[in-house]
Amino acid sequence: MNRVVFSSVNPVYATPDWLFESLQKEFGFTLDVCANPDNAKCLNFITSENDGLLQNWEGVVWCNPPYGRSIGLWVHKAYMESFNGITSVLLLPARTDTRWFHTWVLGKAEIRFIKGRLKFGSEKNPAPFPSMIIIFRFKTNQL
Repeated sequence: MNRVVFSSVNPVYATPDWLFESLQKEFGFTLDVCANPDNAKCLNFITSENDGLLQNWEGVVWCNPPYGRSIGLWVHKAYMESFNGITSVLLLPARTDTRWFHTWVLGKAEIRFIKGRLKFGSEKNPAPFPSMIIIFRFKTNQL
């Protein structure tokens, strides 16, 4: 098995094309907030150098954040941007035991669990963790 997938050496996992294309048909993304020129899924994207956590998001957002300790910051940012009328769709590890899941996702977002384990980018083996799609949509009563 690929040891990088099991470690925190590289927190960036390239979104599987088939998954993004399926979601793109449904949502029509206009901005990728966690990208680099090699893996951007939208024409408009924010790189790590520009730090998507510090930028105002606009349109319909795709977010496959770096997997690691900062993931909760991305989930919180997506939740807060929903109050600005932003729809955000995030690809996340299905970590239902985490503080960020209970604080910012449960009861606040639509959750879609992905059957099986995803193969990220050009990895031979699937991830050692399950994944989920989280969708934040603007609602006037979400507080």
